[in-house]
Amino acid sequence: MTAYNTLLLRLEGPFQAWGLPEARFAVRRVAPCPTKSGVIGLLCAAMGIARPEATPETLKPLAELKMAVRVDRPGVRWLDYHTVGAGMDRRTAGGDMRRSETMLTLREYLGDASFLVALWGEPETIQKLYDALRNPVWPLYLGRKSCVPSVPLLLDRTIPESAEAGDGKGQVQVSSLRAAANPLEALAKVPWQPRYFFEKKAPEALDVYTDWPLPGNGREEYVELQAARDVPVHFLPPVPAYESRVVARLKLRCGAGEGEIPVWDKPLYSLPKAPERPQADYTNTEYRRIRKARLRQDHGLCVFCKAPATTVQHVTYEHAGGGERLDELRALCRLCHDACTMIEYGHNMGMNRIDPEDPDWRELIIRKRQEIITFRSRETRSRMLGEKVSE
Repeated sequence: MTAYNTLLLRLEGPFQAWGLPEARFAVRRVAPCPTKSGVIGLLCAAMGIARPEATPETLKPLAELKMAVRVDRPGVRWLDYHTVGAGMDRRTAGGDMRRSETMLTLREYLGDASFLVALWGEPETIQKLYDALRNPVWPLYLGRKSCVPSVPLLLDRTIPESAEAGDGKGQVQVSSLRAAANPLEALAKVPWQPRYFFEKKAPEALDVYTDWPLPGNGREEYVELQAARDVPVHFLPPVPAYESRVVARLKLRCGAGEGEIPVWDKPLYSLPKAPERPQADYTNTEYRRIRKARLRQDHGLCVFCKAPATTVQHVTYEHAGGGERLDELRALCRLCHDACTMIEYGHNMGMNRIDPEDPDWRELIIRKRQEIITFRSRETRSRMLGEKVSE
């Protein structure tokens, strides 16, 4: 009996919503492809694993799977209008609870997108996931509950061999269970399917987002590396925990037959190297312009304590260095900014940083602010009075 170590999933639907860590409240952005936490959450639903049961021990076998996502159709970004929080108690800046007004939010979706996901790992784990997806315990969603799949997730069916659907030139049997050296090899052997009958020609190459480094024979070539904080440690309430991974964006030629070696596009640059630590270019003219615009939008006040704002906080460094967007910055006073920065260093954070408007960080920021105030007060008294200050 063949030991299958790769599972292929087709994620396709009218709408998909794969959330980003920094997009949790007023404006909820969507990732360009399925995130690892989103796919693992989908697998947990298929196996009937509830949030209280999604412990680090339970999720570890799933988090250790190598994942690659082929973008067969990137879709169109849609921004939807929502109202939430009417009549709910919310915590104010002073720490008190107050009955809130209706909160307006914007949520982003991917419309008419299609992705092929490859999960690579231990054959026993792969077989268990395959069996669960054939008979899922709970309904499966593509991110949010409003995003339902429009096609079966498993690829156990026959598709046309040619890119031109229905031309009668032969059929190819596709199975979701595969034996492959790495997830890219499995993705490369699945032919691309057209969305409409008039799509006569398959793309020369497709974008692929994959865990890096990959197992295999070292033939993998990449376009760029980036950091993603979407590896779930647990889904336990009240706040799930995540770890970071390195993701490579590749160009992949697909449709190689069985026994053929898949071919990857030539890289834009070759030597694999670790992603550089994200940092901003504070002298960049475009950054200084967007910084002023963010301070104006926040009325020159710190979004955390409402003191006069003197700087801004990056909630993500995805476009740092001059390409920052307005929603990637937050106005802060120097004290709150120092508190956020000290917490970030302590948590060894990567691309995505602290959003001071996120209530999950509130208590930690308050404690760090108090530590800074206490230290600065002790230092100032020692310098001015020339006496030793008791601890």
